[in-house]
Amino acid sequence: MMTLRLIPYLVMNGNAKEAIEFYQKALDAQVLFSQSFGEMPENPEFPLPAEAKDRVSHATIKIGETDLMLSDTFPGQPHQSGNQVTICISTNDADQAHRFFDALKDGGQVGMPLQETFFSPAYGSVTDKFGITFQVFTEGR
Repeated sequence: MMTLRLIPYLVMNGNAKEAIEFYQKALDAQVLFSQSFGEMPENPEFPLPAEAKDRVSHATIKIGETDLMLSDTFPGQPHQSGNQVTICISTNDADQAHRFFDALKDGGQVGMPLQETFFSPAYGSVTDKFGITFQVFTEGR
């Protein structure tokens, strides 16, 4: 059965771990998944600075019935308050992911081409013509 969810995604500037702890206390959030940059497979093209190892590369928390995703920026990447909140389109259908990605990039700008990654068979990011950034994520790794 095909699934489709839109999930708010917060991009933090090195304080995602602190934000998660805050939401646990303030909103009774449950941590479903959390991984630091130091726990990811190493990418020789992007050596990891020591201070980045504890930054959150990806986390999912649950608040009530709703999932919320968070990550920190990779050190050196610009952090803009305008793109701090993005929307993650999560589906288990790679064909659907490609359709959504191709439709959203019309008149917009691709941040990361839709591609296979170590965590997803099809993942990419695109800012649509209205300036809204979507992360398209295909489940199933």
